[in-house]
Amino acid sequence: MKRKYAVIFEQARHNWAAYVPDLPGCVTTGASLDETERNIRQAIEGHIRTLRDFGEPVPEPTSLAKEVEVTPAA
Repeated sequence: MKRKYAVIFEQARHNWAAYVPDLPGCVTTGASLDETERNIRQAIEGHIRTLRDFGEPVPEPTSLAKEVEVTPAA
């Protein structure tokens, strides 16, 4: 069964980081956004596999990430 988890990507000074709000502790970094996306996909798969190996429930995706456009105050 496929699941879609929200992933937050953050650009740092020299790399990228990503985490999954619905999977606490599921984080990764990478030199580029593409590398970080590949890494977080592997991290999610590994995280879920580890939860199952230990007989823990796999959290359902509940978070949603959206961009919200605002006009900054002057």
